[in-house]
Amino acid sequence: MTTFRELHAAATGFVMPNAWDAGSAIILAEVGFPALATTSAGIAFSLGKGDHTLPDGAPAVSRKQMFERVRQIAGVSAVPVNGDLEDGYGESAEEVAATIKLAREAGLAGGNIEDYNGQRLYHVALSVERIAAARDAAGPDFVLTARTDGQLLGTPTSLTDSIHRANLYREAGADCLYVPGVNDLDAIRTLVKEIDGPLNVVLGLGSSGLTVNHLLDAGVTRISLGGSIARAALGFIRRSAQELRDHGTQDFAADQIPQNELNQLFAAVTHR
Repeated sequence: MTTFRELHAAATGFVMPNAWDAGSAIILAEVGFPALATTSAGIAFSLGKGDHTLPDGAPAVSRKQMFERVRQIAGVSAVPVNGDLEDGYGESAEEVAATIKLAREAGLAGGNIEDYNGQRLYHVALSVERIAAARDAAGPDFVLTARTDGQLLGTPTSLTDSIHRANLYREAGADCLYVPGVNDLDAIRTLVKEIDGPLNVVLGLGSSGLTVNHLLDAGVTRISLGGSIARAALGFIRRSAQELRDHGTQDFAADQIPQNELNQLFAAVTHR
C-alpha cells in the first residue's frame, strides 16, 4: 500500500473523501480511494451538534467525543486516514502537540491544524509556533497539514496574506498546506504557484463548478470533500422524509444499498 507521505510526493494528485463514522469510511474505501479523511462537520452533525462558526451558545464537539469517532474510522480503514483536528483543541503550542500525539495513537496517518479558534484567526507568530510544536510531536511519518482560514471566513485577509501564512507554516514544518474557501480556478492556480509545498483544496464549499479534473490539471496535490458528502446524506434524509410525509411514497428507497451487500462488506472488514 502506498504510504500517505508517498501520495503527497507523487506526480499526480489524489482525491481524499471525508468519512464521519465507521460505515461511511468502509464504503468510501471500498470504492477505491487511496486515502480517507475524517470530517469534523460530519461527525458533529451525526451527534446533533454544529461545527466551525457556531451560533452563540451552541455546543461544540469535545476532543474526547471527536477522537472516539476518529479511532473508529481509523480502525476500519484499509487506507491511510487524515484527521480533521480543528485548531488542535487549544490555543497553546503544548495543547496542539498533545492533540497530535493523540492523533498518532488513534492510528491516523496525518492531520490538519487550523489557525482559527472559532472567533478569530490566531496571531501569525503564535500560529507558526503551534505548527512547529505539531511538527515536533508528529514524528517523521505523520503528514502534518497546516490550514489557514482567512479566505473561508471572508475576513479582510487578502489572498496574499493567506499565501504568506501558508509559506510560514511550511517553513515551520507543515507537509501540506490548506486554504479553504477559494473556489476560483485562477486563484487556485495562484495558490499552487505561490505556496511552497503540496496544496489541499476542498470541493463542496460554496457554489462552484470546479471538478476533480480542473484541480488536478491546476497542479493541486490533494482534493478533499470536507463535510459535503455528510451534508448531502442529511439532505437525502430530509428529502426522503418530505416525500414520505407529502406523498406517502418511498421512491427514495431505490437508492439504498441492499442489506446483504452491506452485511458482506462490513463483515469482510471485521474479519480482516
